[in-house]
Amino acid sequence: MRIKKLYLTINFNKMVMKKIIFTLLLTAITSLVFAQDTMSFMAKISNRNGDVLYLKDSRNKTIQEIKADENGLFQAAFPVTEGMHLLFDGVEYAGLYLKNGYDLKMTMDAKQFDETIKFEGKGAKENNFIAQSALLEEKLNMDVEKMFAMDEAGFKKALENKRKISVSRVESVGFDPKFVEAYKQDLEGGLMELQMYYTQTKANKKMDGKQSPNFEFENHSGGKTSLESLKGKYVYIDIWATWCGPCRAEIPSLQKTEDAFHGKNIEFVSISVDEDKDHEKWKTFVTDKKLGGIQLFADKNWQSDFIKAFGINSIPRFILIDPQGVVVEADAKRPSNPQLTEQLKKLLN
Repeated sequence: MRIKKLYLTINFNKMVMKKIIFTLLLTAITSLVFAQDTMSFMAKISNRNGDVLYLKDSRNKTIQEIKADENGLFQAAFPVTEGMHLLFDGVEYAGLYLKNGYDLKMTMDAKQFDETIKFEGKGAKENNFIAQSALLEEKLNMDVEKMFAMDEAGFKKALENKRKISVSRVESVGFDPKFVEAYKQDLEGGLMELQMYYTQTKANKKMDGKQSPNFEFENHSGGKTSLESLKGKYVYIDIWATWCGPCRAEIPSLQKTEDAFHGKNIEFVSISVDEDKDHEKWKTFVTDKKLGGIQLFADKNWQSDFIKAFGINSIPRFILIDPQGVVVEADAKRPSNPQLTEQLKKLLN
C-alpha cells in the first residue's frame, strides 16, 4: 500500500509539474505573440508643447494618442501597420518608422525640436536615420526657402539632387529592404508636394504689384474690419487656423515681430479660416493665447472671396500689402524668417 501510495503521489506531482510547465510555456508564447503584434513607445520630452502626443499614419490620420503620466513621460503599447508615420506634439511634426515588435525610447527638447530628437531600443537605427535626414538637408543648403527662390530649371536640378542624395544615403546603410522602400516612397511623396507647392508659389507671384482685393471680416474685438479701412499703412496678413500646427508654431515669432515694429506704420492682421463650427474655439484661443494685432474670422473660411483670390490652399500663408493697397508680396516671408525683419526695416524706416 505504501509503495502504491508513493507511486500515486509521485505521479500526481509529475502531472502538476507538467501542468505548471505547460502553463508557463503557454504564457511565454502568448507574451511573445503579443509583443510581436504590438510595439511599445516611450518619450521623455523637456520643455514639451503639450500633454498629448499624436501618432499619425501616412494619411495624417491619428492612430494613437499618448498622454503624459504623472512623471511627464509618454508611454504606450499598441499595434501598428508597418511603415512611415508622423509624430505631432501639438506644434511640430517628426517622421517615424513604426513596426510591431519595436521598443522605441525617444528623448527630445521641444525648444530645439529636430536638433535634439534621439532614439534608443529596437527600431532606433531607422528612426535616428530619419531624424538626422532633416538636419543633413539644412547642411546641404537644400531647405525649402532657398529652393523656392530658384528659377524653374534650378529648382528641378535641386529637386533631383535632393532625390539622389537621399536615395544614396538610405541605400548605403544596409537597412531592411522594407524600410528602404517605405523611405523612398515617403521621399517621393515629399518631393511631389514640393513640386506642387513651388508651382503654386510661382503662380502666387503673379499677384505681386497688383491692387489687392478687399475683405471685410468679423473682428475678435467687435464689429467688422475691412482691408480698405487700413489704407495708409502697410498690412502684414497671416492666414491661419487654430488646428494648424505650423501656424501655431509661427505665433511666437509673429508676436516678436509685432513688438519690434510697434508704433510703426504697419498693421498686423491675422485671418482665421477655421470652420464656422469652430468659431467659439477661435475666440477662446485668441483670448487665452493673448494674440496681438487685428484678429479676424473669415466669413466662408476657405471659400471666402479674399482667400480664393490669392489661391490659398495651404496654411500658414503670409501676405504683405503697401499703404495704397497694392500687393508687395502675395507669398510673403514667414515671421520666423529673419529676412522679414530686414525687409520691414527697409520699408518702414
